[in-house]
Formats: sequence, C-alpha cells, structure tokens
Amino acid sequence: MGNTVTCCVSPGASPKLGRARGAALGVAATAGGGGSGGVGAGSAAAAGLQRRGGAYRESTEAESGDSDPGGGGPHLQHISDREFPDDLALESNPSDHPRASTIFLSKSQTDVREKRKSNHINHVSPGQLTKKYSSCSTIFIDDSTVSQPNLRSTIKCVTLAIYYHIKNRDSDRSLDIFDEKSHPLTREEVPDDYYKHDPDHKHIYRFVRTLFSAAQLTAECAIVTLVYLERLLTYAEIDICPSNWKRIVLGAILLASKVWDDQAVWNVDYCQILKDITVEDMNEMERHFLELLQFNINVPASVYAKYYFDLRSLADDNNLSFLLEPLSKERAQKLEAISRLCEDKYKDLSKAAMRRSFSADNLVGIRRSNAILS
Repeated sequence: MGNTVTCCVSPGASPKLGRARGAALGVAATAGGGGSGGVGAGSAAAAGLQRRGGAYRESTEAESGDSDPGGGGPHLQHISDREFPDDLALESNPSDHPRASTIFLSKSQTDVREKRKSNHINHVSPGQLTKKYSSCSTIFIDDSTVSQPNLRSTIKCVTLAIYYHIKNRDSDRSLDIFDEKSHPLTREEVPDDYYKHDPDHKHIYRFVRTLFSAAQLTAECAIVTLVYLERLLTYAEIDICPSNWKRIVLGAILLASKVWDDQAVWNVDYCQILKDITVEDMNEMERHFLELLQFNINVPASVYAKYYFDLRSLADDNNLSFLLEPLSKERAQKLEAISRLCEDKYKDLSKAAMRRSFSADNLVGIRRSNAILS
C-alpha cells in the first residue's frame, strides 16, 4: 500500500502514454481458482515487463536522445528532463497523482451546485439541523479515520461516487468483457433496454454491500476499489454505464481484495456468492482488468489518503453524515494510545535516518509536542 514507484520514470513507461504499446502485448496471465491473476514469468520476460513498486510497467529501450552523440553508449538523463509536466500528470492519471482532483468529486459538483441553486431560488428551508457540533465541554467525533475507516459509511460513499460516475458520464464507451449482455452475472434474461436505465444509489449500494458482507472485506478495500475503478476508466478510456457497471465494480473489488488483504478471497469463492457466474469468466475478467491497468496496481499512501478525504467531502455535500458520538474517556485513551504508536514509529524512522556525524544541520531538531487528554 505504501509502495511508491520510482521517481525516474521515462515518458515511454507511462501507463497513459504507453497504452497503445501495452495493449498489443500478448501477456499470458493465469488467474486460477485461487490465484490472483499473476503473470507467467516466461511471458512477462518475453513481453519486456518489469515489476517496480508492486506495479508492472513496460520496459523501454533508450531512445536516440538518450544516447551519447560521441558513440560512447547511452547516458542517464537528468531527473528534471524525465519528469512529466504537472499539467499532463494531473490530467492523465488522477488515480496516480496525489495532487490531482478525483474524478468522482468533480462529477458530483455539478449536481451539488444545481441542488444548492434550486434551494436558493425556491427558498427551500434546510430543515432541522441534525449535524452535531463540538463545544467547550463536549467534543463530537466519529469512529472513522484514514487508517481505520467505518465500513458502512465508506461503502455508502464509494457507491455514491460510482452513482455519480454513471449519472454524469461523458458517453457510453465500453468493452465487451464488461458488457453484462455478453457476460451475464445471473441466469435471468437481461432486458433489451438494459443499457438505457441508470441504477440508483440504493441499487449500487446493495450490490456492493452484498459482496463485502459475504467476502468479509474491509473498508480500506472499498477505497482501493474506487482507485482501481477510476484508474481503469482513465487508462482504458471507457465509461462506466448501465451496461457494464456491475462487472467493472466486481473486477475492481476482486483485484482490490487480492492486493490489500493478506488472505484474499479466491475467485471460486466469488462464484459461491454470485451463483451463476463461472470461475473461467472471473479469471478472464481479472486478466483483462490487469492488462487494461498496464499491471499498475500500486496505490501510494498519499493517493489513498486523498480518496479517503474526498469521499468525506462527498458525504458532506450529499448529507451523508457519519455517526458522531461524544468523546468519552475510554475513547480518548484509545486515541492517545494510537497516537503514541505512530509517534514511536516515526521516532524510530528518524533515528535510523540520522547521520553518524553531527553538524549544524542537526542543531534544529524535529519538534514534538505531546497531546494531553484529560
């Protein structure tokens, strides 16, 4: 989760810019009933893939600009020449760049602004305020943190983000592997007009909630699922729409559970949850999902945190309030213990990074203030 890709990335190794070459690679991936869609070593080597920081990337040869004019062989570019322009990085890879705005939050702002404008024009009263605010004597907090999100609230926020993706999509670009008519999840006949009706938020929530409850997945897995979903839409240049949303969400959950959880749910286990789907179909969908992601399954901690806080912003804009409770003495002691663990961890890291010889640089140390909860 905390792995980061190398900073010296050449433009040819970008999943966005190198998609055309990556799509042509015939990488043989086996996703057995219990496998995680791994790549065969011989096929990966033949296709010229390298794994860095948990993500498979295409290896590129030195271009003509990288070679020594004197014929002395390739030379290493300066890091400033290899980095992408900020505008390109922000626009092309929002699920990779920590400073890029998430797609779901941008799509939701249109509805939020229209709702606020309509309420202002029609003089609609906001009604009774149900949100609790802290005072000098009482502090209200919820039980959701970036390291331990609340499962129910997180799933509600993630499914609301998927709802806005479908509602405010740009077009209906899709792939056959995700089409529910070509690859149905149930034996029930898919209606001919299945692509015309957008699912509501409750429908999406029930579908995702069923998978998470049956597979006993965590809230962190839901956030990683949303990261993979937006990464797929960006890399493959497709849209999530009524005809493909179930299979795209299922593929993202399948991949996120294997990357995040130490004891991942096997493909055959999902076949027990969705009775009518075959393990061969699950394997094929997982393989295509990985190939469309260019095997970039890395989620930096900064990107994860960005998605978490943007989901909280989405919840606040749509009145999906987290359950607030007064801060009790027991909860305060628990939070203090967690803070001490994090502080001790960073102390050990700073000591390990400290140089043996002291100089003027060490005269100014890191300031640490202990919070006292009484």
